[in-house]
Amino acid sequence: MSLLSLQGVSKRFGAATALDALDLEVGEGEFLALLGGSGSGKSTLLRAVAGFERPDSGHVLLRGTDITALPPQKRDVAMMFQSYALFPHMTVFENIAYGLRRKGEAPGPRVAELVEMLGLAGLERRRPHQLSGGQAQRVALARALARRPTLVLLDEPLAALDANLRERTGFELRAIQRRTGSAFVMVTHDQAEALSLADRVAVLHAGRIAQVAPPRELYERPATREVARFLGAANLLDGPGGGFALRPERIRIAPGGRPARVEEVAFRGADVLVLARLEDGMALRILLPVAARAPVPGEAVEMQWEADDLVPLAT
Repeated sequence: MSLLSLQGVSKRFGAATALDALDLEVGEGEFLALLGGSGSGKSTLLRAVAGFERPDSGHVLLRGTDITALPPQKRDVAMMFQSYALFPHMTVFENIAYGLRRKGEAPGPRVAELVEMLGLAGLERRRPHQLSGGQAQRVALARALARRPTLVLLDEPLAALDANLRERTGFELRAIQRRTGSAFVMVTHDQAEALSLADRVAVLHAGRIAQVAPPRELYERPATREVARFLGAANLLDGPGGGFALRPERIRIAPGGRPARVEEVAFRGADVLVLARLEDGMALRILLPVAARAPVPGEAVEMQWEADDLVPLAT
C-alpha cells in the first residue's frame, strides 16, 4: 500500500483547471519532487494534500484512509511554506515547540533533538528577524518535523536562498529526510534541484502528471514533448514514426554529419551553448564541454549524433 494516494483529484478556480483528474502515488519514506512550469498545478496539488484546498472531485488517501474532507490539523501531514511563515514574536525554541504544545506534549526533549539535528544550537533564544535565510529555513523545517509527521510537504523550500547556500542546504535536506524516515514531497521549479535530491520526479503539465520516474530515467527517456521541452530543453525532431527528443549534450560537431550554420555561441562556465540551424531550417541547441573548440557565429559546421540518442516521444 502506498503512503499517499491521489485518485482522480480535480480542482478548478473559475474557468481555470488547476488539477485535472490527477492520479499520483507516494511511497513510505520516499522523496518525491513535483516539477512543472507556472500554472502546471504543482502548488495546488501540495495544498490539496495538506488540506488547504478541497478538491472538487477525487480522493486523497493517507495509508489507505480517505483524508479528503479532513482539515489540515487533523492530518498526519506537515507543510513547510516557501516564506517559512515563522511567528515573528516567538523565539526559535517557541517556533519549533508550537505544534507540540498544541498537542499537549512537553516540547523540551524533541526541540533539543531537532536543534541538534539541524545545527541550530545557540540560536534558541533568537527571533526570526535575527536569523539568516539559511537559519530561518532550518527553523521552519524543524517546526515541520517536530510532531514526527508521516508526510512532510515542502513548497519551494530553497527558493529564498542564494545559489551556493541552496546547493549545500539541499543536500542537508536530503540527509535529514533519510535520517527521519518521513516521506517528503517537494514543489520546485528548479530542474537541477529536483533531479539531484529526489528519488522520483513527477512533471506536471496542465494539471496532470505528464511523467513520473527516477531522475536519470526521466532525463534520458522523456515520455512526451512537454517533458522533453521542460526538462533540459531537449531538441524536438520529427521523423519517420513520430517525434523524437535529442539532448543538446548528445550532439557533436564533427565532419561527416548534417550541415548546419552557427547562429549564436554562449560561454556558460561549465559548458558552451551553441545555437545552430540545419539546412532544412530546424534550430538545434548543442552543449559542448569547455575544453572543446567552440565555433563562432556564422561558421558552417556539421552535426552528428547516434541513432540511440533519439528518444521516441508518445505525444
